Order: sequence, then C-alpha cells, then structure tokens
Amino acid sequence: MKVEDTRALRFILEDDIYLLNEDKLNYNNPPVSSTQTPQPEIETPEINFNYLGANKKNFLILTNYPAHDFIADDHLTALESVLVRKSHTREDVAILNMAKNASEYAVLIDYFKPQTLLILGQESVPPGINQPKFNQVEKRDALTILCTYSFDDMMTNTENKKAFWEQVKTL
Repeated sequence: MKVEDTRALRFILEDDIYLLNEDKLNYNNPPVSSTQTPQPEIETPEINFNYLGANKKNFLILTNYPAHDFIADDHLTALESVLVRKSHTREDVAILNMAKNASEYAVLIDYFKPQTLLILGQESVPPGINQPKFNQVEKRDALTILCTYSFDDMMTNTENKKAFWEQVKTL
C-alpha cells in the first residue's frame, strides 16, 4: 500500500510509527495533490462611500435625500451657514446621504472615524445604532452624537430651527 500523505497512516495503523528525517519534512509540508483544486482567497471588498467634503475634522453629517446625491442645494447653503458659525467649512466635514449609502452604524464609524456625528432627521439614522435621544447631544465613548431635525422640518418651522441651533452650539 502506498500512502501519499503520511499523516493518514495514523488512522490506518494502530502501532507506533517512527518517521525518518525526510518523512518528517514531508509531514510538516505535505505535497499538494494534482487532484486538489486550490481554494481561492476570499477578499473583502474595499468599502468606498460617495460623500461630500473631506472629513478633515472627523465630523460626519448624515442626511436622507433620495432625489439628490448628498443634500438639496438650499439645504446645503443653510448647513454651510451653520458650519461657518461653528468655525467649520465643507472640507472639515463629511456629508453622507443615507438614501444612497445605506450602511450599518459600525461600518460608518470604522470608515469615517468621527468624533462628532450629526444626524439630520429620523430617516437618516443608520441601522445598528442604539436610537439616540432626539435633539439632545449625547456622548458615547469618544463620540458626540446629535440626532435632530431634518432641514425639511427646519426650513418651514422657526421653532425647530431655534431648537436645532441651541443643540448645535454645544457640539
């Protein structure tokens, strides 16, 4: 009987087997049989998000605009006005449209590594997050979170704008 892989002998023979030096080398590095097909390496696809800004200050803003790439133009103008009042520019933040990039909370945190997370509207809350308190700044580990009104809710309601600004001032 010829055995190609010496490791199989321990299942066939019950007696002790002593390996020669050359067998020991083959035992640790068995030859690959020509009948075995090599298994392809599993590669994790690289995650890439389409977002607006450069995320220079690790400030992630989540929106929900199914008809737009990032945010409606008039809402972007209003958001940039708020950012300027907080000494930020568009380059300091990352604006991600959840309607176009629905991803788990953990994936977003791992990718963007935010220190501040602003969620504009309940529709923008990513799956997998413990629901943040509405319009209240929360600290979660090293992350500051504010889940607040969407710009649709603020553009037509002065009270919502005031409540939003009161919370944003503390970020």
